Amino acid sequence: MKVRATVLIAALLASGCSMAPKYERPQGAAPASFPTGDAYEAPSNETLPAIDRATIFRDTRLLGLMEQALTNNRDLRVAAANILRARAQFRAQRAALLPELDANGQAQRVENAATSATTFSSNLSVPAWEIDLFGRIQSLSTEAQERYFASEATARATRLALLGDVANAWLAYAADKSLLTLAQNTADSANKTLGLVDARLKGGIATRADYAQAQTILANAESDLARQKTLVAQDLNLLTLLVGATVDPQYLPESIEQAGATIGEPPTATSTEVLLRRPDVLSAEYNLRAANADIGAARAALFPRISLSGLLGLASGSLEGLFGDAGRSALQGTAAASYPIFRAGAGRANLAASKASRDAALATYEKAIQTAFREVSDALARRGTIDDQLGADTRRATAAGEAFNISDARYRGGIDSFLVNLDSQRSLYTAQKTLVATRLEAARNRVALYRTLGGDALTPAADEPAAAR
Repeated sequence: MKVRATVLIAALLASGCSMAPKYERPQGAAPASFPTGDAYEAPSNETLPAIDRATIFRDTRLLGLMEQALTNNRDLRVAAANILRARAQFRAQRAALLPELDANGQAQRVENAATSATTFSSNLSVPAWEIDLFGRIQSLSTEAQERYFASEATARATRLALLGDVANAWLAYAADKSLLTLAQNTADSANKTLGLVDARLKGGIATRADYAQAQTILANAESDLARQKTLVAQDLNLLTLLVGATVDPQYLPESIEQAGATIGEPPTATSTEVLLRRPDVLSAEYNLRAANADIGAARAALFPRISLSGLLGLASGSLEGLFGDAGRSALQGTAAASYPIFRAGAGRANLAASKASRDAALATYEKAIQTAFREVSDALARRGTIDDQLGADTRRATAAGEAFNISDARYRGGIDSFLVNLDSQRSLYTAQKTLVATRLEAARNRVALYRTLGGDALTPAADEPAAAR
């Protein structure tokens, strides 16, 4: 027995040797720093500090919608279910590292003309248990664990995308409300102008062309009004889908002027190391780690497999004596080794497939890094120029308003023609719509920076201990 125990302990100590390649994070998929130049602002931090969602999204109405979405959105429910499935698969695979223990018992009674007897028996058995000498099972367990972590990161990416979508839909609703108000005001103004032109036409001052042009302005405004009513309703439908429940009107903004001002400015950094915390990049790296571990399992499958099985049995003529001195015991154990002699190259083909899967996962990871770099760079380029554009559009709208007021007064005074008044009115309307669009883009740019930089900066990179659980 001592010899068997010694052999078993030695085998167990030898197990767990991994044949997976040593994992090293790929380098060079993206430049070490973000672009600089005329389109970019000077970064405020070398490394990006933690970002709190409430410091970026400062309107309690928007935060309320986000909380509802995190609770009700069906995409998040799918992601949560995927996490549970991956965790269960990891636990099931990890259980293969330990021996399975089966127990059973029976009672048998034999009667004949001469005698009758009852016997009781029980046994504990270990079915064929593979000793993981070459780390095959451990590699499969590691692969399942990395897939589990990848599913968690994917869920965080889904969560981050949802928060950005809710914010953008909320801002779009605000912008369309502003455009709806603008269209309504323009329609009211055009209706009054049409009445004035009609009166002047009847007085012989205006022409039929002036009247037709005034009708055109009114019809355009009414068309825009109808379209904006549709867009506002559709924005609300989108918010309802994202939130996963009926949206309370108290959570809706009144205008882009008010809503845009509540979106804070995320900090920026020069080092692209911040991209490693993005959940989509984390997910891609965990999948790369999983593919790396799968190579170890495929390599180990080329080597012999050693398995143990054992049985501890007890028997007695009475139930009371089954586990006492009256019981008879028996212990047996067997060890077996198997080695594939001919598999028509299946083992090496599986290894080649695992390496190809690892190469594909590597390319996917590098693409995720490159995509993240491009998204952040695009957001930074827009951030560096949007204030100048917003300032210019604001000045243009202000000047167009003053020009319209002057031309309208001059037309009413009989100094300018209706054509001049019409042109200034069109210019004002266009400038006001452009300003609304720019305000929306400025607010969405801040949302894009929050999303592309990884959202709330609470997730370490995949090689840091805290990320492991």
